[in-house]
Amino acid sequence: MLSDPILRNDWHVIGPVSLLEKTGMMSTRLLGTDLVIWRTREGRVLAWKDLCVHRGVRLSLGEIQSGDRLMCPYHGWTYDSSGQCVAIPAHPDQAPPEKARVETYFAKIERDLIWVCMGSPATLPFIPFPEWDDPTYRRILCGPYLFRAHGPRVVENFLDVGHFPFVHEHSLGTRERPEIKPYDVETSWEGITASHIRIFQPNPDGTGIGKEVEYTYRVFRPLVAYFRKESSEQGFAILLMVTPIDELVSQAWMWMLMNHSYDIPEAELRSFQDMVAGQDVPIVESQRPELLPLDLQAELHLRSDKTAIAYRMWLRQIGLTVGTA
Repeated sequence: MLSDPILRNDWHVIGPVSLLEKTGMMSTRLLGTDLVIWRTREGRVLAWKDLCVHRGVRLSLGEIQSGDRLMCPYHGWTYDSSGQCVAIPAHPDQAPPEKARVETYFAKIERDLIWVCMGSPATLPFIPFPEWDDPTYRRILCGPYLFRAHGPRVVENFLDVGHFPFVHEHSLGTRERPEIKPYDVETSWEGITASHIRIFQPNPDGTGIGKEVEYTYRVFRPLVAYFRKESSEQGFAILLMVTPIDELVSQAWMWMLMNHSYDIPEAELRSFQDMVAGQDVPIVESQRPELLPLDLQAELHLRSDKTAIAYRMWLRQIGLTVGTA
């Protein structure tokens, strides 16, 4: 179990609600703990430790009964929606003891995704995403992308535009124009905003004509970040949500929203994002040290690294320990 209180008290994406459509139940892993996610007849999404308290069998191998009970596949112990065992078939006349209870966690649905908090939910307002409520924007969910790396490394890579001309050459950048001009960064207890980040891209809007574009990046949570790219009258935004699965295993989901290119099929747009993520994965997984250094003396930094510097300083300020050193 990954016991960092910052992460345990935060909300993490498990996946789209559609994962529950067929069986109403799924198994997953979060912060080093196996979970069973299931949905009641009334539509409530529940997140429990994937463990029957009798003999330790995975409840996710069982079945939902009567729409609001979950039965273990081993001996039929049955739990109600609160997690309390209410039936032991081998002893039908025996009332299950109070301690026959599954460990439960907070779960909710937001933006068509299942979110789980394993501790006490953070009191901060839910993650803003201004484009979400704009009807002119298409919504495309991308991922999951598996990184054998700590979450902070994944987020910092997302915030870094300096690697575009090299890791994403010909799509997000070109080696002939790698310059990063000065930009602004502001930090508060709630997160980070980096604005007026300008970079040349060879084909930023599908016209085949290279031009300079401007990015605004924001960090809302230790493992949730956002950017908006402006090019002419076109808007493009991505919300990155990194889920800490285990030590050195992270899973990234992205909501990609755009108010242009309506004629391009969703599968083609998702394929482009898959390509970009596929280029990032081996780079991030190769980084050493594996833990993100919060001591700014541990690595070399340049003016173009202002966002990464602010991110590391903010993580140290809020006290994140998992994935950092």
